[in-house]
Amino acid sequence: MLIPDSDFGDILVRRNALSRSARFSVSPTGRLTVSVPARTPTFLIKKFINSSREQIKAQLPVKDPSTQRARDAQKKLLMARAKKYLPYRLEFLARTHGYKYTKHRLSHASTRWGSCTSAGTISLNIALMRLPTPLSDYVILHELTHLHHMDHSSAFYAELGTLDPLYRRHQKALRLFSPSL
Repeated sequence: MLIPDSDFGDILVRRNALSRSARFSVSPTGRLTVSVPARTPTFLIKKFINSSREQIKAQLPVKDPSTQRARDAQKKLLMARAKKYLPYRLEFLARTHGYKYTKHRLSHASTRWGSCTSAGTISLNIALMRLPTPLSDYVILHELTHLHHMDHSSAFYAELGTLDPLYRRHQKALRLFSPSL
């Protein structure tokens, strides 16, 4: 659940059945999250936010709330574009190179471009939409290679090299970008 706030932008509310009290946390990007007991009414959540306003402001790395709102808008736009493009690009590259994955998901992890589970789920960061196509394809091929090699062994890189002969150059170029907004 999101609660709009004039000072903090959209506040993410997490309800937890095991929680006994309300608390807030601030991510490094400035996203405010309030954790509350499962059945806490919205008016009490808002009251908690208002009573903690000065404490929250002191912990915010982003002092201008419009910056957070801009990030939220950018994230929504990237997610919409990613939903239209990344699943199809993943499917295309998987079919082209003979890979089969179980499912895919889109995320916005702040430190990872993608990941692959041993169950065959490939996660792709929506920030791939901000990269040049050769770099986003490199990330997708990297994750597809993990379907055969769950490590970064020499066999992994040998297989990745057959898919993307320029993988070393792409790997180096990718370091110039950040997956966080």
